[in-house]
Amino acid sequence: MTQARHETGDVQPAVSHAVWTIPNALSALRLVGVPIFLWLILAEHDTAALIVLMASGITDYLDGKIARRYGLISRLGQLLDPIADRLYIISTLFGLAVRSIIPWWLVVVLLARDVFVLALGPLLRRDRLPIPPVHFVGKAATFNLIYAFPLMLLGEGTSTLAEIARPIGWAFAWWGTGLYWIAGLMYAYQVGSMVRAARRVGRSTP
Repeated sequence: MTQARHETGDVQPAVSHAVWTIPNALSALRLVGVPIFLWLILAEHDTAALIVLMASGITDYLDGKIARRYGLISRLGQLLDPIADRLYIISTLFGLAVRSIIPWWLVVVLLARDVFVLALGPLLRRDRLPIPPVHFVGKAATFNLIYAFPLMLLGEGTSTLAEIARPIGWAFAWWGTGLYWIAGLMYAYQVGSMVRAARRVGRSTP
C-alpha cells in the first residue's frame, strides 16, 4: 500500500476506498450495538448494558489496531469510527440522564461540542476536502467517557463497590469532557489549516 506525504513532511498511511474490511466490519458491529445498549440501559438491565459497552470498547480498540497494523485504513472506516463513538456517548448520556444518574447540564456540555464539530462540515464540503483523521486526543476523550459511564452505573447504590466506583467514574467524566472539547478545538484547527492550504493551492493554480 502506498503512503502519502503531508506538507509537514510526515509520512502518513494511505487511505483506501475499501468497504469490506475487518476494521469496517467491527465498526459496523459497534453501530448495531447502539440501540441494543440504549434499550438495556433504559430498561435498567445494567449488567447486560455494561457487557455491551465493554464489548464496544474492545472492538473500538481492535478495529484501529488492525487497520494500522495491516494497512486497512479506509475512508469508510474514518467515517464509521467517530460516528459509532458519538452514538455510544449520546445514547449513554441520554439513558443516564433519564435515570437521573448524571445531570442534564453534562449532556448539554458534551452535545454542544458535537454541534460545534458538525458546524465545521460545510467548510470541508465547500472545498471538497476529506474528513480529518481522528486524533489521539479524541480517542483518549472517548476512552475516558466510555469508562466513566459504566463506573457511574456501578456507583448507583450504597454498597462499598458503589462508593468506590462513583468518584472514579466522575474523575473519568471530567477528564473525558475536558479532552472532548480539546479534541474539538484541535479538529477545528485541522479543518482551518486544510481550508487555508486548499485556498492557497487554488490561488496559485492558473
